[in-house]
Amino acid sequence: MSIAKRALDVGLSAAGLIGSAPLWAAFAAAIKLEDGGPVFFRQERVGQGGRVFEALKFRSMRTDAEAQVGALQAQRGDPRVTRTGRVMRATAMDELPQLWNILRGDMSFVGPRALRPGEIETGSDRRFVKLEDVPGFEARTAVRPGLTGIAQIYAPRDVPRRQKFRYDRLYVARRSWFLDVRLILLSFWISLLGTWEIRGRKF
Repeated sequence: MSIAKRALDVGLSAAGLIGSAPLWAAFAAAIKLEDGGPVFFRQERVGQGGRVFEALKFRSMRTDAEAQVGALQAQRGDPRVTRTGRVMRATAMDELPQLWNILRGDMSFVGPRALRPGEIETGSDRRFVKLEDVPGFEARTAVRPGLTGIAQIYAPRDVPRRQKFRYDRLYVARRSWFLDVRLILLSFWISLLGTWEIRGRKF
């Protein structure tokens, strides 16, 4: 499984980097024209075994997005997201530079979403909670994080992380090469539909 999975990751990421070159140029120009800020946004993410790596994304938020709230996940209608960012996030094109992270071996195409060290969410008592303190966080780091996965496709976008972690643990328990291929194909379809930001069913 591990050799076949890695071969799939390397083949697809290399082909994706070459084939998507025109999109990189288009999004870079759109980001620059909108607010003149940097094109890329580098983030520390938690990888397999808790190892921290630097992920690369197209910037989809204002340059001061975390000035007041820190590492807080975007919410519905989040004013921090730029106009270009809304298009990229709906089609997952803001994640395109992470093909480089997959090629390097930091990530896989399929796996639990790569979270940021110290990332927070609002708990049931309206207090901020570190995701590292949510049950199931450690179990999901048994595999490389992925661009897509069961939670990314099937979990409602705004449910608490502890519920999404259940989907992640399901993937860790049942992962296979065929499951990866199925989830990748579904992800391509969702990107074509532009429904990644939909709060309900994505396809």
